[in-house]
Amino acid sequence: MKSQLNILRQLQELVLTRDEHHQTGDGSHLDSLNDSIFELQDKLSPQVAGLYDRLYKKSHIVIAAMSNGCCAVCGMQVPIAQSQQVQLAQHLVTCSSCGRILFATAADEAHNVAEKPDRDDPKTGISRFSAEELVVASLKAETKQDAIAELASLMEQNKFIANADALVSGAMDREAVLSTAVGGGLAFPHVRGVEGGGLTLAMGVSKRGIDWDGEQVHLVFLSAIPVAVSAFYLRLMSGIVQSFGKKENLDAALASADSTTLWKALVKATRHSVK
Repeated sequence: MKSQLNILRQLQELVLTRDEHHQTGDGSHLDSLNDSIFELQDKLSPQVAGLYDRLYKKSHIVIAAMSNGCCAVCGMQVPIAQSQQVQLAQHLVTCSSCGRILFATAADEAHNVAEKPDRDDPKTGISRFSAEELVVASLKAETKQDAIAELASLMEQNKFIANADALVSGAMDREAVLSTAVGGGLAFPHVRGVEGGGLTLAMGVSKRGIDWDGEQVHLVFLSAIPVAVSAFYLRLMSGIVQSFGKKENLDAALASADSTTLWKALVKATRHSVK
């Protein structure tokens, strides 16, 4: 059953990648994404395929990690007996609350370790997902993998995520499916399924530009995304694209001399697009 769970995880990632492409792409890769999705669906056993189809009609998120003994999507506590079954992965186990198929994450996968915000100090806008210490005004990186590694390292150093190497590996696996460069000098590398906390975003500026699968990228936004907020991430990405599609915002980011100035530029640029 572990092989079927792996197929389901790959399938969900492809489906959500297709959703992203609908949101920010030009549609040129839809056929290849659909072909890959159909190819994976054919590898599901009839029983698993039937369950997948029923769940998919309700939501594109059909499989959820078990994080800290809970379903990472709905937050329902998984009974101990079921939790053990999820760990063994000898057969499919579904959440008793939301019905999604549960899987156990590996110990070496990236996970979110950021502390929950103080209720007396509620954050707004982009500060809900990022912080001044997660922005770099001048990336040293010359390649996309180095840029992702530089930002992932920053996330780990500031105790937002654990295992930067795993985050880089996951982001590069995602890049192999479809480039996250969206035009306008922006790229959105990301890893879904980083459970244990909220969505975390780091930003870096390359003044010289980075060749990102044939596109010249100047602003890199690396995100660690819990599966439960995948739909919101699409809106966040769309809002950032809209914000930095304005020349004055892009110029302000490129002109930033340090992280403080860049953070202010990011907050200002997204004050209306990130709610």
